[in-house]
Amino acid sequence: MSLTKVSSNKCAGGFQKVFEHESTELRCKMKFAVYLPPKAETDKCPVLYWLSGGCDIEGEDESWDFGTGAGFYIDATEDPWKKNYRMYSYITEELPKLINSNFPSDPDRMSVSGHSMGGHGALICALKNPGKYKTVSAFAPICNPVQCPWGQKAFSGYLGSDRDTWQAYDATVLAASYSGPPLDILIDQGRDDQFLSANQLLPDNLIAVCSEKKIPVVFRLQPGYDHSYFFIYSFMSDHIKHHAKFLNA
Repeated sequence: MSLTKVSSNKCAGGFQKVFEHESTELRCKMKFAVYLPPKAETDKCPVLYWLSGGCDIEGEDESWDFGTGAGFYIDATEDPWKKNYRMYSYITEELPKLINSNFPSDPDRMSVSGHSMGGHGALICALKNPGKYKTVSAFAPICNPVQCPWGQKAFSGYLGSDRDTWQAYDATVLAASYSGPPLDILIDQGRDDQFLSANQLLPDNLIAVCSEKKIPVVFRLQPGYDHSYFFIYSFMSDHIKHHAKFLNA
């Protein structure tokens, strides 16, 4: 599969690059960014995937929490979304194959992280694929989408009215049936996040299930922080250290 280089910038001794390609899963052009550390010049490196696409489908930009930029990392089954909105398969299958065939990556050492909807995506990717990811972390993830307004709106649109099908993409539900190898989870949540108080994120539901199932999870409620990129910036180094611990084990 051919890649077109969009940009390349020297960064922290390595290179931050952006590429574009034609996605077979999403049936549109996709861009992804990749950071190649200095080590990539001589050795294979582990990969930390960070999750956030658009296809110009009629109606997708009418609502900020549904459509472009809000695909919920699922494989849609309803028209008109089902032909293009297949981000789950893109993230778990197509993109790793692309990365592993074009860059010096170690396919046996990968992990995943994300923010908000991307945090939800990271959690479900790890929980649905036991052993595929060495660890997972998330910033303010949507933890129980079948129980929150955002998730109910998205799932009914993308997956239809059968709520049983929704559960396949809900981290709290997936954690309840997880039976894979140990999976250490790190979650940071801002205490002043307006979406936490609006019951859109529901981390307590996931924490309760993880506790019951003995899935190791570190949940940190951070005073004064909201849902913004400033929050992510403040604790990103902790997350990278968390992933490095398991990727380099």
